[in-house]
Amino acid sequence: MPLEIRELVIKTTVSNQTGSTGDTGSAGKMKEANINEIVDKVFEILKEKSER
Repeated sequence: MPLEIRELVIKTTVSNQTGSTGDTGSAGKMKEANINEIVDKVFEILKEKSER
């Protein structure tokens, strides 16, 4: 029996805190890359859903 997902809820918390370490630039880039990857996956899922 197929499972149908009718609602997708995504919650996130975004803060604008700066760290006291000197390597915040690369950490910020890694976080941004992770966020972009997650957003791409969500868009792929939505695209697949709309094609059905």
